[in-house]
Amino acid sequence: MKFLLDTHLLLWLSIRPDRLSPTARAIVEDPASELFFSVASIWEIAIKRALGQSHFLVEPSIVRRGLLENGYSELLITSHHALVAGPLPRIHNDPFDRILIAQANVEAITLLTSDPIVARYPGPVRAV
Repeated sequence: MKFLLDTHLLLWLSIRPDRLSPTARAIVEDPASELFFSVASIWEIAIKRALGQSHFLVEPSIVRRGLLENGYSELLITSHHALVAGPLPRIHNDPFDRILIAQANVEAITLLTSDPIVARYPGPVRAV
């Protein structure tokens, strides 16, 4: 099965694996799981790191390299993703989360999230 990890899960996987839930850990360790990360997550880490936000002090290039070296596939943002993100219900206003939700819908990949608000979106979104 294909899974797209949200930004917080990627950060925890990279620097705080102890924060992953047992469900999230089982999914990322399952050899049958096809794991993806979005360009949007790397962009979010880069922007929030530059702003000095305390949860985003990791170097985004190191996160990206680690994910690629561990077999994750990079999901690029397309104009189709952007078009789907626009009319999503206003459950959550974070543009990074909204593009992840759109990507999951367009690509038919289950978005794994630690955010209960994001998990309220219809479609292939799963709280872990």
